[in-house]
Amino acid sequence: MKIGIISDHRGYDLKNKIQKQIKNIDFVDYGTNSKESVDYPDYAFKLGKAINKKEVELGIAICGSGIGMSIALNKVKGIRCARVTSIKDAKITKNDNNANVISFSSDLNFNKIKRIIEEFINTPYSNEERHQKRIDKISEYELNN
Repeated sequence: MKIGIISDHRGYDLKNKIQKQIKNIDFVDYGTNSKESVDYPDYAFKLGKAINKKEVELGIAICGSGIGMSIALNKVKGIRCARVTSIKDAKITKNDNNANVISFSSDLNFNKIKRIIEEFINTPYSNEERHQKRIDKISEYELNN
């Protein structure tokens, strides 16, 4: 499985640590490539487009709070990004919302982040009718507005 990963300047070190220390994932790094200040939407849009083009299956986004990346990613049609702060968040967003990206703060504990990423990747979408109906409403709104 290929997973796209991005960060802004505040998440740069953590992004690199994730790629070096989590060995069982094939990461595709869409930037940033330094600690120099950047605009996070530029990287969020790259990741969103890569998911839509099926270059990668899922995405991970890191910035100072995780909020900015989530907002920007959710502007890309077809992207369902959730800012997560816990393992439970990662499980719920994948199971119920079929999220294809998670974002988090660069301040989270690395061991917790590893578990969050594992949960996100390994949790299947439930395919329950009630959840799919809600996702379909979001997709329809994206197409018509």
